[in-house]
Amino acid sequence: MSGAGGGTGTPGPLLAQPLRPPTPGRAAAYVGLFLLGAVVAAAGALVQAAWFPGGLLLALAGAVGTFLGGAYTTRSRGGAMAPAAGWIVTVILLTASRPEGDFLFGAGGGSYLFLFGGMALAVICATLGAGWQPRGGSARLGK
Repeated sequence: MSGAGGGTGTPGPLLAQPLRPPTPGRAAAYVGLFLLGAVVAAAGALVQAAWFPGGLLLALAGAVGTFLGGAYTTRSRGGAMAPAAGWIVTVILLTASRPEGDFLFGAGGGSYLFLFGGMALAVICATLGAGWQPRGGSARLGK
């Protein structure tokens, strides 16, 4: 009998499995990656304006390194999403002006490149990052 695990002892397709909460270690890793993304965003916001255009490239490279590093560390796309979420939340909060009139981002093109470029890179890294790969031996039949 063939089917989704119909008596063969195999668990069936991945999408048919029930969702389980993450282990405490993985949840702590996601929280740490979220905070790391926030720190990288704050540092990038300061560096990108100070040394334009090299600072902008350095800030975006640091963000990409954080996103992809999280993906490869946890071996999941969630590992890229956690620092990306921390990065985006921090950047959005830093763009808001305060009642005193202070703000961190100027109205220049470099600031917009940092904001939109970083968001686009976060989506790219979360989409193309280290996705789930099946464990075990060769995928070829007969091996």
